[in-house]
Amino acid sequence: MSLESWVKTAREQGASDLHLEPGLPMALRVRGQLRMLREPVPGAAIAQAARALMNDEQWDAFGQRLSFDLSRPIGGVRCRVNVMRTSRGIGLAVRLLASFTATLRKLNLHPELATIVQPTHGLVLVSGPTGSGKSSTLAALLQEVNVNEFRHIVTIESPIEYVLVPRRSLIRQREVGRDTPSFEQALIDAMREDPDVLMVGEMRDPETMRLTLAAAETGHLVLATLHSSSAGEALCRIVSAFPAEAQSGVASQLADALVAVVCQHLRFRTQGDQLVPELEVLRATNAARNLIRQQAFSKIPTLLESGGQDGHWTFSRYREWLASRRDLYAPADAGSDLAPDEPPPIEEALPPPLPARSGATQPLPRAPVRSAGPHPPLPRPPVPRVQPARDPDDPPPLGHVIEIDDDADPATILRGLR
Repeated sequence: MSLESWVKTAREQGASDLHLEPGLPMALRVRGQLRMLREPVPGAAIAQAARALMNDEQWDAFGQRLSFDLSRPIGGVRCRVNVMRTSRGIGLAVRLLASFTATLRKLNLHPELATIVQPTHGLVLVSGPTGSGKSSTLAALLQEVNVNEFRHIVTIESPIEYVLVPRRSLIRQREVGRDTPSFEQALIDAMREDPDVLMVGEMRDPETMRLTLAAAETGHLVLATLHSSSAGEALCRIVSAFPAEAQSGVASQLADALVAVVCQHLRFRTQGDQLVPELEVLRATNAARNLIRQQAFSKIPTLLESGGQDGHWTFSRYREWLASRRDLYAPADAGSDLAPDEPPPIEEALPPPLPARSGATQPLPRAPVRSAGPHPPLPRPPVPRVQPARDPDDPPPLGHVIEIDDDADPATILRGLR
């Protein structure tokens, strides 16, 4: 069997992940649960599939690090692949990505989330456990900007999971390891690339977090992800990543830059037979900023419970909103990736190029000629009005202009004005 056939099997089973380990059966994650197929997979076949995924340079990098991340279409499905060295040989962990353009509607996310990407600067955090759909939500938020705003979007990812097609925005996607050596270098470069929106695939270390916060403070809207199980834990992880003497300053910096924190879990919904996201949303209200400055992260759940009118969401309230919906989007509903109200891609929206000039003068295009219906009658020219003769001794009408000769006698002029 080939990797294409394994991916095809995983897709037919409705799996989100595919795991291949030498000598063990293929494992699929379906609806959050791991399922093992019966037949073991030979290690030679997995190694051959891994080698076919990478070029020589990537294969050399895998030999040094003993792991490698990449993303590409496999069997018609875009996949994120982690190639790793294990005790049995070379293994593969394959994430099957959505086959449609990620949008808030298609991911069954609350439409209110569109408001968190409307500011021109600040930090938006998307957090959650591994495999909770953070990358999909991030792509949907970027698509919201792409469809509605004329902005310059720069993404830094490892690897690129969703290929974004420019609509109204200019989009540049950079992959760590291929287009830039590291997240840190890409963030430094981004400050010279005139971005309006910056997306950081994952904040893994204090230096990346420091540069991300600095970018959010210098007039850019920054979207970033990290692993956490709640909004409060996400903020605590950022502050605690720095030395103790710097944590107070980082907390103040984070409070000033924050726009919102979105923490996401996935839950299988029996009605509709699909996975749906459940969110916890913390807005950067004055109360939230004060708690962050005080590093009182344990009080954030209480703020979320009592702050529904301020735009905060708890997992329970969001679950109730999902239960009240009867129009949840299902992948089977996918038609065109372009919604009816979305503009065409930039390359389609541009006017056609002008024809090349030749030696002869190009005639100007003629105006279109109406062919349907009778032509309207031409307007008649105005008929000149004949002024009746006036007695020279009568006074002139109001507004009448009299020509005066420079040599005329003043008494004559006064008689004409009476």
